[in-house]
Parts: sequence; structure tokens; C-alpha cells
Amino acid sequence: MSKKRKWDDDYVRYWFTCVTEIDGTQRPQCVLCNSVFSNADLRPSKLSDHFNRQHGGIGGHDLSSLKHVPVPADQSETLKTFGVASQEDALLQASYQFAYLCAKEKNPHTIAEKLVKPCALEIAQIVLGPDAQKKLQQVPLSDDVIHSRIDEMSQDILQQVLEDIKASPLKVGIQLAETTDMDDCSQLMAFVRYIREREIVEEFLFCEPLQLTMKGKDVFNLFRDFFLKHKIALDVCGSVCTDGASSMLGENSEFVCCVKKEVPHIMITHCLLNPHTLVTKTLPTKLRDALFTVVRVINFIKGRAPNHRLFQAFFEEIGIEYSVLLFHTEMRWLSRGQILTHIFEMHEEINQFLHHQSSNLVDGFENKEFKIHLAYLADLFKHLNELSASMQRTGMNTVSAREKLSAFVRKFPFWLKRIEKRNFTNFPFLEEIVVSDNEALCIAAEITLHLQQLSSFFNGYFSVGDLDEASKWILDPFLFNLDFVDDGYLVKNDLAELRASGQILMEFETMKLEDFWCAQFTVFPSLAKTALEILIPFATTYLCELGFSSLLHFKTKSRSCLNMSDDIRVAISKKVPRFSDIIEQKLQLQQKSL
Repeated sequence: MSKKRKWDDDYVRYWFTCVTEIDGTQRPQCVLCNSVFSNADLRPSKLSDHFNRQHGGIGGHDLSSLKHVPVPADQSETLKTFGVASQEDALLQASYQFAYLCAKEKNPHTIAEKLVKPCALEIAQIVLGPDAQKKLQQVPLSDDVIHSRIDEMSQDILQQVLEDIKASPLKVGIQLAETTDMDDCSQLMAFVRYIREREIVEEFLFCEPLQLTMKGKDVFNLFRDFFLKHKIALDVCGSVCTDGASSMLGENSEFVCCVKKEVPHIMITHCLLNPHTLVTKTLPTKLRDALFTVVRVINFIKGRAPNHRLFQAFFEEIGIEYSVLLFHTEMRWLSRGQILTHIFEMHEEINQFLHHQSSNLVDGFENKEFKIHLAYLADLFKHLNELSASMQRTGMNTVSAREKLSAFVRKFPFWLKRIEKRNFTNFPFLEEIVVSDNEALCIAAEITLHLQQLSSFFNGYFSVGDLDEASKWILDPFLFNLDFVDDGYLVKNDLAELRASGQILMEFETMKLEDFWCAQFTVFPSLAKTALEILIPFATTYLCELGFSSLLHFKTKSRSCLNMSDDIRVAISKKVPRFSDIIEQKLQLQQKSL
């Protein structure tokens, strides 16, 4: 790392002032054109070169003489740091606002000085005249300026989130997920859910790289160090929801052991969003072979450009890792059912293509038994897609997610009864192609075995959010039978009092469940605390998956060296930077540097 240069008051002779960043880095800023340069340019040769080439001046001024130099009207606002004239923060405000929009739209930092500002200057000169163009020219929009503005806004947003976390009356919920970017760098992303005033808020927390390995210990160290860095105790976390990564998942995983060692009573939940992998693991041998036949066919046609997109979409959906598919993209939300449906509907065309290429996959692909298995898989994964889509939203809690999963599993007995009677109404593709009793008998036996095994796996694997009878008052305190609550349970009196209020009943009927219990915090704190401790934990890593989609915009071949933590925070956070506070702090730092 190069040594940081320091400001010298003698540099004023070149019409430069000093801008001090939050981390203490000093950077020179020309008071005539407002250009900000890097710390490496903080030396006389560079400053004088800019002064002479760009402004045709002669160095040699000192600070006292500079204050008495007549100041042109269009430059007066840029010289406040020298005490020459008063300055409004309009130019600075414009610079920050543009940087904010640049980050929100996930654009490169260079777009301002290379495209936006030149276009704006041309438009200003044509439409408004040269005076307006001169004023617009003073807005600092260089690459370095945009980068520093985004960093400052990111720190302000993070500070707001940390303040909210510290002020939350209950422990916060965390969701964690990991992905790999285009440079094969593992990125760990986290979102937080907490109570602010009378609502539950979901906010971006951090996105940090895992430098070397992806072990559970490494994940935990990064997770813990973030809270230690910001002087927040780790026990502020009441729950953590992870994705399916082996380093984070399971009661015996290293990450879970480390977290529970630090916070013994923390709740660890597994993402309920994508049960497709579990379904794949429970497939009987013949169905699994049919699935892998589809995989081999897609592999075969991948070399043809028209089918390349189909290949990528399928493997993203099927959850099998290949080196060419490193990102969690929006394709992740397409169902495997859609891909399998596409293969089923194009079966004849693909079969013709395989024949034309004399592929050895033809025999397996055109087999009638394979097509029956393919139809069942397409129908089953379509049902799973509908289940996942119903949980793909913000605010999804473990109770609501568990209800949706339970409703899905409760359909299995009805499906099984229909299948026993050779009725495939719930599987329309299968019903379309099964014509003989022998075919129906064979596939019915396989479906029955699979659904029975799948039902037991669902009940054991996704047990989180399943409320006992005594706690179901959380869902509806007005219709709940109080006889299920033990008389020694202190909140029973509060429940009885709450049910007597007509106004609270109206609130319950018009508000979301989470918002309703947040609103009761001042009136019935015990009830609200008990309810929200169940509703706050995340049920899915949906927000992280959306965040990973943003990595495609920030980490590209032309921006591969970018430290994207600040950019992605400004881009996806719901909080707005406190521009007035940031600008005031920056002006104070500039004054102190003189």
C-alpha cells in the first residue's frame, strides 16, 4: 500500500484546497474548477501543472493574498473554504444527488464525466446559454468524486441502520447467503429485520468477500467481526436464516455451532424458498434417471447457440453446479417446472434434432416410459414453482411460510387417493399421455412411493414456524379459544382485555399481522413481545437472492476491481442518505483542513 501524502498550506499558491475524507485521506481540490484529485497528486509538480495548463495562471499566491483577490461571480461559491465569499451548497448537493442516482441505477462511476456532464453542458449552452453552462461546469462529477460521494452516502445509510438496530426493542432477525462472483470470489450478503417505531423494517446490512475459504468458521468470523467493528454485541441477533450452503446449514454445522456458542438462545432457520433440491433427492431411481437423461440431452445441445439460453436456464433451475454458472441471477426464480415443461412440449422437435445429429441419447429420449416420467416431473415441479412463488416476497415470516408449506403437503393424501384410482387430474401433462392401464399402473406405483417419502421429508425438514395450539392466538387473538391457554400463563388476562376492545378489533381487520402487533407494543407489551419474537425471524433468503442479482451490474469485466460494498448498499437500501448532514460535515472538514 502506497504512503498517503499530507496537505501543506503552501499548496494554496496553486489555487488548491484540501478535501479530507471520512477515513482521513487528504485530496487536493482546485478552487477554480472544483476538480478533485487523488491523494497521489498531492504534490507541487502535479498541482502547478494543472494550474498552468487548465487555468493559465502563475503560482505564487499565499492564503492571505488569495483572500483579497477579486472573485468572478461564477466562481464565488467555490471559494468559501478560503473565506473569500459565502457559498451555498447547491453545487455540492447536485454532485451528491447525481452520485446517488448513479448508484441507484447501478451505473459505472465514469458515466458522469464521460457522458452525462458533456451532454448536460451541450444542452445548457444550446438551450440556456453560456452563463448557465459555466454554472453547470462547476458541478464536480469526476470519477473520483462520484466514488467518494457514494462511499460517504453508504456510511451514512449504514449508520442509520445501526442506530435503528440499537434502538430496536426486540432482538433482530438476520438472513445470510453466499454466492460466487465473476472473479470466483465468494461474497457473503446479509439483511436485517428489526422494529422501528410501529413497523417491522427489512434493510440491507452488508456484502463482504470471504477472502480465502468458505468454511463455517470463516463465515462466522466475518459475521461476528462486522458487529464487533461497529461496537454492537452479537446477542442483539435473535435469529439467523441461512441458505442451503453446507458451511452454514444444519444443527451440527460449524457456523451454527460457533453462533450458538456465542449466542446460546439464538434461533437458526433454513430458507424455505426452494424445496426443489429436496424433491430431487427423494426421487425414485427411474425418475432420477429420467431427470439425468434430460440433463444429458441439454448438455448435448448446449454447443448450439440457439439452445444456449435454454441450457443456462435449465441448469440454473435444476440446482446442479457447473463452472459456467456462477451467479445467482433472476433465472433462479424460474421454476424447474417451466424448464421441464419446455422440454416436454418440445419433445418431438428435440427428438428430431438428436436423430439428425445421430446422438446415442435418442434411444433413451424417445422411449415412452421416459416421456411419462418427464410429464410427471414437469407437473410436480410446476406445483413446486407455484409454492415458491407464493413465498417470494418481502415480509415473509416463518409462520406464514410454514402455513403455505403445510397446505402444500396436505394436498398429498388427496393426490394419492386419486392416483390409486388411476386419476391423474392433478398432473395434467401425465394425464395427457397415459393411455393404457399398464402405463397408469406402473407410474402410479412410482408416484405413490415418491409422494409418501416426500411428505415425511417435508414434515421433518421444514418444521420451523409450526405453532402449538397455545400460541395460535398470535394469528387471530379474537377468534382464538382461550381454553387452550394455561391459566398460569400471564398473557391470558391481556388477551381477554384485548378481545374486549372494538377499536383494536378494527385495527386487526385493517392492518397486516406484523404491523398490528407492533401497534400494540405500548398497550399490551407482553403480548406484542411474544408475538413479534415469532414473527421477526426470516423464513427465506429472498432478499439476499435479489441482492445477488445486483452483483451482475456491479461486478463486470470492466469493473472487476470494484469494491462493491458501498455501491450495493446505496443501490438496494430503502434508506435515503441524509444529504444535508453529509454536506455540512464535509464543509466542516474542509474548513478544519485550512
